[in-house]
Amino acid sequence: MKIGYPCINESLDCSSSRTFRLASYSEERLISSVEQNLACLRRILEYNVQHGMLFFRLTSGLVPFASHQVNTYNWQEHFQPTFKSLGDYIKSHNMRISMHPDQFVVLNSPNEQTVRNSIAELVYQGSVLDLMGLDTTAKLQIHGGGAYGDKPTALNRFADVYHTQLPEAVKARLCVENDDRTYSLQDCLVLHELTGMPIIFDNFHHECNSNGEPMREAVQLASQTWQPDRDGILMMDYSSQAPGERKGKHVQNIQEQLFHDFLAETEGLDMDLMLEIKDKEASALKAIEIARSMGRLK
Repeated sequence: MKIGYPCINESLDCSSSRTFRLASYSEERLISSVEQNLACLRRILEYNVQHGMLFFRLTSGLVPFASHQVNTYNWQEHFQPTFKSLGDYIKSHNMRISMHPDQFVVLNSPNEQTVRNSIAELVYQGSVLDLMGLDTTAKLQIHGGGAYGDKPTALNRFADVYHTQLPEAVKARLCVENDDRTYSLQDCLVLHELTGMPIIFDNFHHECNSNGEPMREAVQLASQTWQPDRDGILMMDYSSQAPGERKGKHVQNIQEQLFHDFLAETEGLDMDLMLEIKDKEASALKAIEIARSMGRLK
């Protein structure tokens, strides 16, 4: 098991997603921003290794406007040595990496332009992982999209786009996550049958939107969609409900007893856990302590 957090380290004084306004776009601004973003990413990775957090989600904003038509600069060639160096560091420390494109990536949208934009974003983010030299256990994580009043048709539209429009390099990394409103674990299992994509399981979303499967059974069902040689072990998002807030709002700090109970319930099941908790590395460090105390981490 590896435990980590997404995108932002709140203990460091840098950001790996510096950007600028589209109206201010220039190659000079782009190069400067990417240089700063990748330098910060290196610091975050080093911090994570130092503290035993070996699962990390890269921000989508490493390269501003990377999938936008305004960006015609060959940033891939310019920054290839830096990306390779980052990838070498990741591999030498046995880290697990993922990326999670934003909500505007919707492969089953009836709008063809939305689908084209979504594919362009997936190609960009996949190319980051490719430039780092990471194998296909480094994943791109998306949601199922909308139901558009006809979920079976929407599921089939997703599968059609997957098979006919996605490059093989993207398909090799793509995973679908159960969400808290529309696509339950069972819906994602249908997508898995249609495409072969593994399912990134989100325990909190499952608590909000499920077909009643007990947590251990749900984790097992998702885990069975992962091919160890191609995909690695199950990636999971972990969070819990913020007390007194609207249903589905993520908690600010890890609720230690709930996390302990989750690990106890899933004893014997292997997974890498991404903590989607608002205080980021602070909760990840507490989670590591709990997992070690229970023998789930060395």
